[in-house]
Amino acid sequence: MNETVLYQHGTLALLVPGLLTGTLTMKKLLQHGDTGIGTGEGLDGELIILDGKPYQVNSRGEVNVVSDDFKLPFANSHFAAYRPLMTVENATQEELHDQVLGLTHDNNTFFSILVKGTFTDVKTRAVAKSERPFKSLAETAKNQSVFNRKEVAGTLLGYYSPQLFDGAAVGGYHDHFLADGHDFGGHLLEFGTVTGDVQVQTFSTLEQHLPTDNAEYRNHDFTKDDITGVIHQAE
Repeated sequence: MNETVLYQHGTLALLVPGLLTGTLTMKKLLQHGDTGIGTGEGLDGELIILDGKPYQVNSRGEVNVVSDDFKLPFANSHFAAYRPLMTVENATQEELHDQVLGLTHDNNTFFSILVKGTFTDVKTRAVAKSERPFKSLAETAKNQSVFNRKEVAGTLLGYYSPQLFDGAAVGGYHDHFLADGHDFGGHLLEFGTVTGDVQVQTFSTLEQHLPTDNAEYRNHDFTKDDITGVIHQAE
């Protein structure tokens, strides 16, 4: 178990043209970490893995623990070894993100943030599972549900990727959220403020795993896709 390695299956770029086939099982993903985020085949909801347990927030807002054979086209995972960074009080989302970068100076490396506390005006989303033939990310993401909570105690789990990796991942922060009551969560679109404890974990190595057994992926011409434009619109 190497706590300095961030494991990534697939790339966000492959989602852009609609390569949404699940190419890794949850069982195999968990071999590379006990903490992470991702999405299911056909963009089936939003996942957040905490303490080795994979939670899926589906498009109805339900939170489910998924099985070992649940398949994913894209996911991040790592073995948690967070260090305390700071305590925040009524920090906005922008303030949180800026303060973490200001204290860590990790703009040019991968790291994860874990924030436990009370959040206000939280907005999350989850995409409805699509079926074959899969459409593009932009088209599929239109069929999403947005959820709101005025105030909720929970956990923000996010990954920061350097801008030079934009496309393979999201350049900048990519955050998911799960309420302590396991009754609310998803891809974190925005929040008003947070009061709580912030922890970080920096990675020296990115282990990039590609779905080379998938013919659609191997044969696709990505030069025709507006990868970064679509990713940032969808995210």
